[in-house]
Amino acid sequence: MRAVLMKVKSASVSVDGAICGKIGEGFLILLGVTHEDTEAQCVKLADKLCSLRIFDDENDKINLSLDDVHGEILVISQFTLYGNCRKGRRPEFLNAARPEVAIPLYEKFVELCRAKGYHVETGVFGAHMEVDSVNNGPFTLVVDTQDLK
Repeated sequence: MRAVLMKVKSASVSVDGAICGKIGEGFLILLGVTHEDTEAQCVKLADKLCSLRIFDDENDKINLSLDDVHGEILVISQFTLYGNCRKGRRPEFLNAARPEVAIPLYEKFVELCRAKGYHVETGVFGAHMEVDSVNNGPFTLVVDTQDLK
């Protein structure tokens, strides 16, 4: 699994002009799933992302967690995180998992974040979405479960 995590002041996602997910301060997570991913990767990624201490404390040091700031999470499925641009001018997405694999893992990731007590909003899997965010920092991380210990 691969995630792009953005620390945000606020974020929302719309489908066909209607907002379907909206959060205040917290994380906007773009989540991609590949063929080899399992529920174990969901657990590993949810544990890592939800425990990151990337919010500023009273001394402007990044010491505070999502819990500390009572943050929320917006998770958006994004197969393009597994796009390959090595050849030609048009990316190929063969490394992205098909919906029958990706949807259950995406839903499991969301479920794990909710089970940790966070307010979690989502987009609509497979839909054309418009995502708005007010990045805080900006502070953006790319996290791949292959790189986690």
